[in-house]
Amino acid sequence: PAAMERGRAFGAPLPPYEPLSDGLNMEGLPRSAVVVVEPPSMPPPRDHLVWSLCTMLYGNICCLGFMALVFSVKSRDRQVLKDYSGALSYASTSKCLNITALLLNIFLIILIGVLITSGTIVVANLIQQVQLLFDGPS
Repeated sequence: PAAMERGRAFGAPLPPYEPLSDGLNMEGLPRSAVVVVEPPSMPPPRDHLVWSLCTMLYGNICCLGFMALVFSVKSRDRQVLKDYSGALSYASTSKCLNITALLLNIFLIILIGVLITSGTIVVANLIQQVQLLFDGPS
């Protein structure tokens, strides 16, 4: 008992014990059997493949969408190999490229809208000035 107390004081705390299910019979098992309970596995990281595909097809500014698609495919390959840390690294790179491409697309759409609006106003003012020149003073 004293040795167990010292082991618990210096080592990690003991894991909680789970009660056996009602239908489990321990008499049929050999005395040296060890039952290993594995913790539930973590879900694989998201690879953002659909987002990358949409970015490549609809807003491939500076080939960022294509690069995001490449990293998404690499992430999916790493998931198949059960290398979740590599998959997470490629997936985060893909996510950053997708976000950058999205922000550049939004900026470009706003810029084009502002240029069209200001160009329309300038052309309308020029047309009005030309009409005043040809009509002459009233």
